[in-house]
Amino acid sequence: MADFTFFYNPMSRAQIARWALHEVGADYAPVLVEWEAKPAALLAANPMGKLPTIIHHAPFGDRVVSEAAAVCHYLAEVQGHDLLPTVEEKADYYRWLFFAAGPGETGISAKAMGFDSGDDLRKQISLGWGSYQRVVDSLDGWFADHDFVCGTRFTMADVYVGSQIDWGLAFGTLPNLPNFQAYAERCRARPAYAEAKAIDTGLIAKMQQQQQQQ
Repeated sequence: MADFTFFYNPMSRAQIARWALHEVGADYAPVLVEWEAKPAALLAANPMGKLPTIIHHAPFGDRVVSEAAAVCHYLAEVQGHDLLPTVEEKADYYRWLFFAAGPGETGISAKAMGFDSGDDLRKQISLGWGSYQRVVDSLDGWFADHDFVCGTRFTMADVYVGSQIDWGLAFGTLPNLPNFQAYAERCRARPAYAEAKAIDTGLIAKMQQQQQQQ
């Protein structure tokens, strides 16, 4: 049995987890999940049926991890220690990992869905993410002076934050800013990124071809 069961669909945030799995060299068994028919094993592990979800078949028993940011950090903790932050890097690591999972994810998604607090300060104060522009400016400002989340060294936080920016540039949910482009290019240069992306891109092409033949 593989060390990890990986529930995924290539057209989802599961791409983030696959990149993380490849960064740590994990032995994993992928389980493709169709949107209309989610397998019982996934729903038993995660009643919400969200992707990605992994099951770690650890010596002390199976452990389920969902939420892409949590999956990334968990994999670094159990298998990719060189991707964990040093003591000096922890503040930046956790700050931006949780920023991307909280204000970043919410602010970008809300804007894409047609809702944004705009310049309404009262709304910004009430919302945990402030405004879309504040999110963009915060990320842009950080990567103006940092090659990666923790400075000059790639860590597991970059798998999650980098995925958010890579996705945002590809689908137009983030502006095509020079700092974003430069950071995304540094992340895309990772061999694990290329390996994981090739798998998902191939699967998407195959799925689209099958749909066209139906």
